[in-house]
Amino acid sequence: MPSFKIFDIAGSGMSAQSVRLNTTASNLANAESVGSDAQSVYKARHPIFQAVRAELAHALGKKSDAAVKVSTIVESQAAPQARYEPGNPLADANGYVYAPNVNAIEEMTDMISASRAYQNNVEVMNTAKDMMLATLKLGS
Repeated sequence: MPSFKIFDIAGSGMSAQSVRLNTTASNLANAESVGSDAQSVYKARHPIFQAVRAELAHALGKKSDAAVKVSTIVESQAAPQARYEPGNPLADANGYVYAPNVNAIEEMTDMISASRAYQNNVEVMNTAKDMMLATLKLGS
């Protein structure tokens, strides 16, 4: 029944936002981690979303309905922050440790945005459910 696809679409949106919340939480958890060189330090991760249109998927011969999916998760290419901490056991020969270039304010903003988008998808599902129940009551 085509009217049930709304649940699939909202569910795929919830799944995508869940990935976004998890990557943001990972970025925040590792924001203060340090490494001994710039290459080994944690790099912030961000999901890339893709909107899947049912017509386009069918034209390409794929069996897919409209959805939101995470196409990939990319690592930030921003340079890590070098901190002069000669007493740190992870310091290099010059006394520097390297911290990821994670902006906690941006990450918290992204987390709030993902949380609200998730809540919006929940509301879409609840509204669709209520409309279907109201339609069933009309017939009785």
